Amino acid sequence: MTIGDIRFIEGRLYCMGQPDHEDLQALARKGVRRVINLRPHSELNWDEAACAATCGLDYINIPVATPADLDRTHATALREALQGDAHVLVHCGTANRVGALLALVAAWDWGHSPESALELGRRAGLAAL
Repeated sequence: MTIGDIRFIEGRLYCMGQPDHEDLQALARKGVRRVINLRPHSELNWDEAACAATCGLDYINIPVATPADLDRTHATALREALQGDAHVLVHCGTANRVGALLALVAAWDWGHSPESALELGRRAGLAAL
């Protein structure tokens, strides 16, 4: 099974750029139960929430539109959305915002050193700030 540019990070966390309908179906079959989309509605050209629902996936949107959105409020929202035992996909358009926000969560909430948090962010898709 090929699913876009997916990255398995650890435990139950997957990260990638924009999935399509087939990706969401495949991820649901693989055991993913929640999709966290970091793209703002203005970037979406399809009803991803409805597609996720038809695949049996919980859907959460945490819009990160600009670098200013890489803040404590959005990091807290991501941390809370990641809680629980479900396997989770976090995505944006290219996974860059995923990696950036995940690095902030790791540093601020999970006790990672700055270097460790940045490495986690890179593994998740952080390419540039």
